[in-house]
Amino acid sequence: MTAPVPVGLRLEAPGFPHDEVRRRAVCGVEAVFPCLLNSAPAYGRAVFGETPGRGAVALDGIDTMRLVPPVLMPERLEQLIELGREPYYADVDLSTSIGGFASSLPVFVSAMGSTATAHSEIGTRLAVQAARAGIPLVVGENVCAVHGYDRRSSLHAPTFKERAFMYVDNLAGGSGGLVVQQSTEDADAELWNHVYSDPSFHPLVASGRLAFELKLGQGAKGCSGGITMVDSAAADHLADRFALEAVNGGTLLRISAPGTFTQDILRSQVRLIRNNFPDVRVWVKLPPGRDLAVAATTAWEAGADAVTVDAASGGSGLAPTALLQHLGLPLDACLAQFVDVAGPLLVSGRMWEGSRAVKALALGATAVGIGRAALLAVAEEPERGLLNLLAAMALEMQLLTAALGKYSIARLGREDLWP
Repeated sequence: MTAPVPVGLRLEAPGFPHDEVRRRAVCGVEAVFPCLLNSAPAYGRAVFGETPGRGAVALDGIDTMRLVPPVLMPERLEQLIELGREPYYADVDLSTSIGGFASSLPVFVSAMGSTATAHSEIGTRLAVQAARAGIPLVVGENVCAVHGYDRRSSLHAPTFKERAFMYVDNLAGGSGGLVVQQSTEDADAELWNHVYSDPSFHPLVASGRLAFELKLGQGAKGCSGGITMVDSAAADHLADRFALEAVNGGTLLRISAPGTFTQDILRSQVRLIRNNFPDVRVWVKLPPGRDLAVAATTAWEAGADAVTVDAASGGSGLAPTALLQHLGLPLDACLAQFVDVAGPLLVSGRMWEGSRAVKALALGATAVGIGRAALLAVAEEPERGLLNLLAAMALEMQLLTAALGKYSIARLGREDLWP
């Protein structure tokens, strides 16, 4: 089995602004302002001006869009009258409902699967900080199939249940919720049945803070299922659950079945979850395909509480390079398919700061998912990395929304964007 990734490891994410994410993990809100960690004059003693992207690379139209406020702001006047004073950025309400869960921010932690990084001390610390922040956490596919439900397959790797309760045991207040994603192999192991019948999860079900996510695909690899490289020791352990193919020396490919969906199958699957698991929220995850609006509408009409669209830049997936570079649509093209959003729409893909999140919300999303940025933040600052990153994002979202003359993220709309 792959050894756990130690906290403090400087994870790399090629093409991703990892240095800026690390700066936010350490500095929190201070990182929102134009000063560079350990390499620039003190704030206020240098002239910065605009620094486009600051380490980021524009990968889609959202990165190049501008948020443009009106000059005349009737909604600001309404807020002034309600408050009895001039409003400012901190009056912007960022709390929302994400797929049936109350959340302190329009942000959730995207699906984290069975890979060594997510299933290490980094992943468990990330779960703790997400719970303390009061935002939902998605536990990704194959965690149960690879690491076991409640009995460890490896001495060093926590089981699905251990990982889930690192989050659940740290929830406080009424915000947050656990989302359990199930792969084809997890379905063979009856993961959802185990969770729903497990008395340990009953309080979570009773409080309405558990969801099951039906996955049709993901950004990194579309609807191609899962394929990753493992060594011979791991292959021996997984042989009864996954298809394996030897490729070179001691290296093998671990192959997951993608699953097959039509409108009728999707509709029936959502209804099956709804009927078999009362009181559990139903999420559906879609890859960045060309018929997203049809698939999402089908899911919503069947009773899904949320649909997640994972853009082509979402997640590493440890997938082959050809899939990462050439398969699927960027986030702006995904959102362009939703002229009218008929239900809660969650989006992910290269989210790490507030401006991209606000633009996605203005284009119709209810909330945004963070994945790589969350892992990088915790790897850099184990105790508060995710909390610091979220604090920086929250300040940016409040500043930008207030600058548009609005004081609730629910009021953001396409009129706020200039392409």
